[in-house]
Amino acid sequence: MIDQISWLGHGTILIRSTPLIYINPWRVLRTPFHADAILVSHDHYDHCSIADIQKLRGEETVVIGNDRVAAQIQDTTVLRQWQSMNIGKASIKAVPAYSPNDPRHPLEHGGLGFVISMNYYDIYYAGDTCKTPEMHMLHPDIVILPIDGDGTLTAEEAAEVTLQLKPRWVMPINWGATGEGATRLDALRFKEIIGGRAEVVMPD
Repeated sequence: MIDQISWLGHGTILIRSTPLIYINPWRVLRTPFHADAILVSHDHYDHCSIADIQKLRGEETVVIGNDRVAAQIQDTTVLRQWQSMNIGKASIKAVPAYSPNDPRHPLEHGGLGFVISMNYYDIYYAGDTCKTPEMHMLHPDIVILPIDGDGTLTAEEAAEVTLQLKPRWVMPINWGATGEGATRLDALRFKEIIGGRAEVVMPD
């Protein structure tokens, strides 16, 4: 399953399976293959990009987000935290994503992460979040975590979450590009802290 998951930069993930799923598309290329589902974690412009969603959306595409996303994206299916729905053979559960001590991602804004269960794997996309008490309820095979510390997890905090959740694979995101709060050195430090207790998936 891990070889079907691609990080496209910043917070954007593509799951090349059935169904075909994009998460938080941002600065993506137009494709002849429409997404089956587009998951939008919250309403910040670099995650809730109307132009990018339009590149990927077809007549049958299901866009999933919270009520703040639905205010911007027409025909969004709204999930509240802990609600779930099925798209084809995939189950998608919305989970809390927030920063307890940072005003950029307050709990009351209803930010979402997602647990996507498909092909006998549970994939946890954390969204823009810091460490939260709710994380201990999850038991994913694959974890996708921000490490930029921009109202989100730092590399060290993301490593702590990974060691708590004990996935088989972990993918650090939100690093390396101009304007990101984390560099490749941060990603390598994250990998060093993990120390082989999970397989860290990142570009060469």
